[in-house]
Amino acid sequence: MKAQLVLSALLLLSGCATVQRSGVIQPAAADRRYEIESGRDATMVAEMRAAPVTAPAEITLGRNPTGDAARLAAQGFVKIGTGHTPGAESDARDEAMKRALVVGAEKVLLYPPEATDNGPTNALGGDWIALYFVRFKLPFGATFRDLRPQERAQGGDNVKSGGIAIGSVIGGTPASRANLRAGDIVIAVDGKSIADRTSFQSMLKASAGRSVKLTLVRNGETLVRVVKLGTMREAG
Repeated sequence: MKAQLVLSALLLLSGCATVQRSGVIQPAAADRRYEIESGRDATMVAEMRAAPVTAPAEITLGRNPTGDAARLAAQGFVKIGTGHTPGAESDARDEAMKRALVVGAEKVLLYPPEATDNGPTNALGGDWIALYFVRFKLPFGATFRDLRPQERAQGGDNVKSGGIAIGSVIGGTPASRANLRAGDIVIAVDGKSIADRTSFQSMLKASAGRSVKLTLVRNGETLVRVVKLGTMREAG
């Protein structure tokens, strides 16, 4: 049974791209909506996920949207989307389970129509709100990639030894607190040149749990940012 659920999840995930448009996964019914959190599309979530999907999502009633999100963030969980479902609690739970399989969520918090606290917007005046979370690997808190040929050409001497480009930066993480931004080109860690994405990963892993100085190029200016890295969690 467990294997069947996992297989179903993987099959559903593989088909996400066919229904995802303009940041919104189109629901099966017109009165049900799912909104992707900005910058957390399926590709980004797959890259940042701490562990593969191995079980159905845990679905519970939330108490306070703001407080609940902060509590889960401390455990490495990041919100990836918000769902709106009218009807009874049973309808909301059924929709949440199906949607969690599609987006690969590990935890879902449900809030009845009266939930406020400046949290999820109850736009339809009677919806259940569902917040979807995935546990990310966040010792650094940003995606990064190898430099493209154009970036190497424009970077000149700054990137002659290599480097990486920062992609999405997750709020509340070491990268965010160090004021790293999407598009930054990181060329060195503690003065040691970065050859490529793989070498940068190795440097982060070797420095887990301590502060490092990143030398980066932003809009042609060379900057130094100190990042206090988190500890590396085992996947699983």
